[in-house]
Amino acid sequence: MVCGLAALCYAEFASTIPVAGSAYTFSFATLGEFPAWVIGWDLILELALAAAVVSVGWSGYFASMLDSVGIHLPPSIAGDDPVVNLPAVVIVFLLTAILVVGIKISSRVNLILVITKITVVLLVIVAGLFFVKGANYTPFIPEPVSSPEVEGLKAPLIQVLFGVTPVAFGVIGIFSAAAIVFFAFIGFDIVATAAEETVRPQRDVPRGIIGSLAVCTVLYVAVSLVVVGMQPYKELSTSAPLSDAFTAVGHPWLATIISVGAIAGLTTVVLVLLLGQTRVLFAMCRDGLLPRRLAVVHPTFGTPARLTILVGVVTMALAGFVSFGELAELVNIGTLFAFMVVSIGVVVLRRTRPDLERGFRVPLVPLLPILSVLACLYLMLNLPLETWLRFVIWMVIGVVVYFGYGYRHSRRGAVAAPSGE
Repeated sequence: MVCGLAALCYAEFASTIPVAGSAYTFSFATLGEFPAWVIGWDLILELALAAAVVSVGWSGYFASMLDSVGIHLPPSIAGDDPVVNLPAVVIVFLLTAILVVGIKISSRVNLILVITKITVVLLVIVAGLFFVKGANYTPFIPEPVSSPEVEGLKAPLIQVLFGVTPVAFGVIGIFSAAAIVFFAFIGFDIVATAAEETVRPQRDVPRGIIGSLAVCTVLYVAVSLVVVGMQPYKELSTSAPLSDAFTAVGHPWLATIISVGAIAGLTTVVLVLLLGQTRVLFAMCRDGLLPRRLAVVHPTFGTPARLTILVGVVTMALAGFVSFGELAELVNIGTLFAFMVVSIGVVVLRRTRPDLERGFRVPLVPLLPILSVLACLYLMLNLPLETWLRFVIWMVIGVVVYFGYGYRHSRRGAVAAPSGE
């Protein structure tokens, strides 16, 4: 529901301002340079970390697939707590190389992998139904329990603010879990980052945003219901839950197929996240908020190769050495913050530029955008206190970078500078 409200706002913006940069560009057009910098800096956190999160998940399924054929990777490079997550680093390296070569090749690779992914997801749903046990759905909402894992800095901020004893599970736990699993639904906003490379953005980008979210949600809920019905939730694997669930019910051959499909599916996600990150940075460099030389387009491939390589190197480092949970939580708070800003921007742009042609219009403005802001804020409050602290530190660093470099080199700064400069 939260993503649905935000997706409507993204669809209006992307059809009105179909240029690279997504929420950053939307904010620049409606709220001004500094708010745009803040959201751009936030998107850097969101997209690079999201790519790293998904590549770590890719690594888990890759290791599970190799296990099923008798090849066992050392825990130090592909376990639950590796010294360096080597498969995650390798997949980011390969996809970075594909993105450097060009968007057309990237889209063809993506199409093949998406078809594979959806086929396997449907296999999980259909095949898994034969192994569902009704008892595994009881209790459907487990009773709340106090847990050391959600105490202190790990407690959700909303529980700290209102003095609630930190608990896991229960109704409160549903919202805490939604805030943590949120990154599974954020792909639709990447569609907006590549609006400038779309043939008919006013028509196709809104369809892509809303349609992809709808399909994702239906498949996600169906897979979740099947897998939780197959195996008690306490016994589900964290590194490769889908394939390991079929291994647990005595069908390792299905587990192998599912691992292959999961690898294909997660590959497409890493690909589009890396693409989205480079396009946001490209827009920021073009505006002078970051060094313009980074946004130079490769003469042969026609892609921002320098930015793509830079993003790839940073993502490889994150995927190789940072834990999955910490990455996911930071991705979510960054995404929710971006969603809030875009929702506010829709209302502002309706008032300041009602004359602009909009390929899609959010209904019931300002009600739905306001609901989107409130819903995003509520989920943010359900994230751990330590995640908020890291987010605040990251944004403070961003403000320092802006006033230290971006403000003096931006398009606004260039206009205000002496004519001889």
